[in-house]
Amino acid sequence: MEVIIPIVFYIVGLFILYIVIETAVRKGINSSIIGQLLENKYGVKEDKKSFLDDDLDNDK
Repeated sequence: MEVIIPIVFYIVGLFILYIVIETAVRKGINSSIIGQLLENKYGVKEDKKSFLDDDLDNDK
């Protein structure tokens, strides 16, 4: 039991870090000059509400 709790905290911490980095990169790219140029050229794609929207089971 002493080993399981730190592993769970480590996994939860990595997951939170992943979400923070993904959000920062996405907002950084969208607000950059090149990101805005690509949006204007190709149009705006609908935003995904969650990283789970990439799941192959979510066919739209």
